[in-house]
Amino acid sequence: MTENEISYKIRGAIFNVYNALGPGLLESAYEAVLAYELNKQGLDVKTQVPLPLIYEEVRLDVGYRLDILVENKVIIEIKSVEAISEVHHKQVITYLKLSDLKLGLLVNFNCNDIQKSIYRKVNKL
Repeated sequence: MTENEISYKIRGAIFNVYNALGPGLLESAYEAVLAYELNKQGLDVKTQVPLPLIYEEVRLDVGYRLDILVENKVIIEIKSVEAISEVHHKQVITYLKLSDLKLGLLVNFNCNDIQKSIYRKVNKL
């Protein structure tokens, strides 16, 4: 499956989770339910995936974690905040660069319109 095909399935799962739960829960709740929903679709899903920082060929485990990694190709960064800030967008781009992956989705579940709260981020390798 391509990143775009995976992304399409992820968006559908995000809509299902949002419609079932609504806004206002903790990020960890959305993470668990979204991972379950994606697993139901037969996708390979990992949560809280460690992401090392490589600096001058030295691997530094500094505590970065991907919320969800789907099919080892697409990162999902989950938020449940009043408003997405610029740093959240930068976080996903940096995770993509550190992992050498192409596609990431930033989603804020604490919103009135989930469709406007999913942001697609692409790593220009």
